[in-house]
This record gives sequence, C-alpha cells and structure tokens, in this order.
Amino acid sequence: MSSEEESVAPTPPTCGLLGLLLKNRHPTGAVNEVWPDLFIGNAATAQDKTLLQNLGITHVVNAADGPQHIDTGPRFYKDTNILYHGVEATDCRGFDLSPFFSETSDFIHRALSEKGKVLVHCARGISRSAALVLAFLMIKVGLTLVEAVEVVCRSRNILPNVGFLNQLCELDSTLALQRSKT
Repeated sequence: MSSEEESVAPTPPTCGLLGLLLKNRHPTGAVNEVWPDLFIGNAATAQDKTLLQNLGITHVVNAADGPQHIDTGPRFYKDTNILYHGVEATDCRGFDLSPFFSETSDFIHRALSEKGKVLVHCARGISRSAALVLAFLMIKVGLTLVEAVEVVCRSRNILPNVGFLNQLCELDSTLALQRSKT
C-alpha cells in the first residue's frame, strides 16, 4: 500500500454505517435543522407554506418529486419567494440517486451562499432527502461520510436505504482519493 493510500481513511462497510445510523436514536420532529440553515423534513412540512415562512425557508429540494410521489413543484410555491429544485427519485435500493448528488449539492450550496435557508425533503425525511444532504456535506463541506452521518444524526434520525448507502460509500471513496491527490 502506498503512503497516499494509507493516509486515506477507509470508507466503512455498509453494516458499519447502519450501526452508526441506528446508534443513539432520539425522538425527532417533522423537520430539523441538521446544518446551519439546512433542514431535513417530511412531505407535510414541505406542503405547509406557513411553517416554511416561519422557518425562513427560501429554497426547497424535493427528493420525491413528480406526479407519482410528492407533486409540489415550482407551481406549488408560486405565491411564495421559494426557489425549487426537484429530484424524481424512488426510495428503493435499486434506484441510482448518485447522478443527483452534484446538481443538488450545487443548488444547496448556492442557496446557503446567498444567506438562504434550505429544506430538503422526501416523504418521511429519512432516506432520499437524508442521502442528498449527506452528499452535500461530503461534496461541498468536505466531510467524510462518517462525519456527515454523525453531524446529521445529532439533530435527526435518518436511515437511507442500503442502495443509497452504497452510493454514498462510493462517493466517499472517490472524494477521499481526490483529497489525497491534492
């Protein structure tokens, strides 16, 4: 093993991540701030415009977009100043969420850079939305997958499906390799 490879912390196996995700669980509400000005919530939160206004939400990422899922979309928010980003994802282990990691991270990063507040949601705010937030923390903040999980789990119980966890592990390995080369 080269010294470059030795300095890269290995991505834990999926079973190790599941253990971390299930450790120290505590009651969490419909919406939680998991990073400064970044919230994870459920569908009911996303559909409650008064709550969104009270939270100061300026941007919404719907990780369950589309007519077969939670069909809010930009039209739903037209009477607000909320900017919308939809990801038409299915919460099943075979769905490839990874093509959406970068574009969603860019949307969240742009919003936070503009002093906005972002709600990322899916149906229950546990799997799809959590996976996208973890990817953002890894891509834009520079956290490892384990660090990102620990940060989010301080405020919210999450449990991305095994397929999404595997995709996040791949992302973690790719980012670690990139970091070791710079």
